[in-house]
Amino acid sequence: MNPRPDRFSRLLSLVPYFAKHNGIGIDQAARDLGITPKQLTKDLELLFVCGLPGYFPHQLIDLQFEHGYVDVIFTAGMDRPLRLTSTEAATMLVALHALLGMPGAVDHDAARRAIAKIEQAVGSSDTTLRSAVAQPDLDADNPTYATIRDAVTSRRALRIRYYSATRDDVGERVVDPIGLQTMDNHTYLEAWCRSSEGVRLFRFDRVDDARQLDEAAAPPPEAHAHSQSAVLSENPDLPSVEIEIDPDELWVLDYYLIEPLEPLEERADTGAPVHARLVYGSPDWLTRFLLGFGGRVRVVSDPSISSTVGSAAAAARARYT
Repeated sequence: MNPRPDRFSRLLSLVPYFAKHNGIGIDQAARDLGITPKQLTKDLELLFVCGLPGYFPHQLIDLQFEHGYVDVIFTAGMDRPLRLTSTEAATMLVALHALLGMPGAVDHDAARRAIAKIEQAVGSSDTTLRSAVAQPDLDADNPTYATIRDAVTSRRALRIRYYSATRDDVGERVVDPIGLQTMDNHTYLEAWCRSSEGVRLFRFDRVDDARQLDEAAAPPPEAHAHSQSAVLSENPDLPSVEIEIDPDELWVLDYYLIEPLEPLEERADTGAPVHARLVYGSPDWLTRFLLGFGGRVRVVSDPSISSTVGSAAAAARARYT
């Protein structure tokens, strides 16, 4: 089974991280990286068999972590400074300018400094590259956004006033920040919501007010493991159901807002259905979605939805008789 994209990105960053923090404990590293010690150990075991072409023992990444601390013996060149081609630099500049136009996504002064450094590195004579990424900076940084970003960085709890679009009301929540997510030109705070007792995503432009509390953010350990999917399935404005997915239909995880509720690596060869959480926009859409799988994807948390799907399937069959 191939690694999921989020894990692949994490694996690429692990060697430079441990080269910089040689000798760090696995528990501390897991907290820094936002994953569980169990998942980090699995990642290290996978890195242990990666390396340079040829893949002989002396060409593989060498990490020692048997005693709870990680020591880097051989990095296979993954700690060397990154050198960007013009195409890669243009891609990064376009992405940075896009983030500048996304409310609250980044510290705009830091982003502008990064843009200046990349432009200097590729050379001021490359006017084509400069004109390709020349976009206006639309940000007048909102103090609320800055408070949220600072709370994520300093790991402080937040009290927020949040507008829920589906309930059309504003309520107060105390949350423990985990990180930031961006999607569809919006920035979201990923946090453990103490009132909901779960990980949620809060859209920046729906936060009326944010105040840091005089206490450290303390999301429970399961919150970090839960946040690995990093998808908008945690939007508190949308309903969700628990589903079972037969092994032949696991491709849906790559195309819909579906979050596995169990590690996929541990169930790759069992043949058992995978339990997951599906976010949906309306009951009609959910019914059509489930009908398309003929029972191979099914709801297990809401009998009324299962009954609706069964009635719709019976009505469809009746049309053919």
